[in-house]
Amino acid sequence: MRIAGTSYNDSIVNQLNLLAAQQYELQNQVSTGQRIQTPADDPAGMAQALNLQTEASNVDQYSQNITTLQTRATAAYNVLEQLKTISDRIGEITTQAGDGTSSATDLQSYATEVTQLIKQAVGLMNTKQGDQYLFGGTASGQAPFTMTTDANGNVTGVSYQGNTSVAESEIAENTTIAVDTPGENNSGTGPRGLISDSRYGADFFNHLISLQNHLLAGDTNSVSTVDEPALLNDENNIIYQVATNGAVQSQLDAQATIASNRESGLQTSISNVAGADLTQTLVQLSQNQTAYQAALQSSANMLQLQQYLLSYLP
Repeated sequence: MRIAGTSYNDSIVNQLNLLAAQQYELQNQVSTGQRIQTPADDPAGMAQALNLQTEASNVDQYSQNITTLQTRATAAYNVLEQLKTISDRIGEITTQAGDGTSSATDLQSYATEVTQLIKQAVGLMNTKQGDQYLFGGTASGQAPFTMTTDANGNVTGVSYQGNTSVAESEIAENTTIAVDTPGENNSGTGPRGLISDSRYGADFFNHLISLQNHLLAGDTNSVSTVDEPALLNDENNIIYQVATNGAVQSQLDAQATIASNRESGLQTSISNVAGADLTQTLVQLSQNQTAYQAALQSSANMLQLQQYLLSYLP
């Protein structure tokens, strides 16, 4: 039985193409570190890897949310600390002015200082993080507090322009958290207001204005009997907000650690499912390259033999 002269050539070409395809696949695995490139490589493995990648993407989003919230919570905490400092000083003033030993000049000096402290506190409450105000609730696109003064520069009123709602962000499956605090909430429900909340007797700016006016009038009795107790409620409310912010930051730190560990674990799982064993792949690539070179040499030898035999034909 005669075999067509092209049969061997076709076989060699097919073998070379197969080896070249395998070599390309192995080289791709070495360069990408991935064993599975298409669903056809390992359908079950591909499905598992895609599920793991989806979970990893979700965890990465949680991490981004946590980072954003941590930045915002830290900015709010800095304001709360400064507000607490103002409240501490106000406590000192009410104690000194209310004991009946201060002169009229002292009371005027205290009034001037209180006025400045009110203005400072309003500025703090209008602090922005990025392009959003911190203490306006979800109405974060405008300054939450506006202030009015008289011809002498004394503060006559401070009004709230925000709302009582706060945004929540997801930091894990079925776990959401809010880091914001509305500047005011007198609705009787919802998150606790920082400056004003009727449930807790807090109304910091109005109480400060009352103190300012009583000091200007030299009414030390009202300072001790009206302003001092009222401002104590404000101080307690601020202390509560400081503690709450600290608790929120601790929760965010814990969730950040959990998310980081999960991300590492998921990447390891993805690598185990879809990743290539570099040592084994390099060995296979070396073997493939050797076989490819051998096939090329064999093909060259056969072509030389064919040419030699053809030279004897008449």
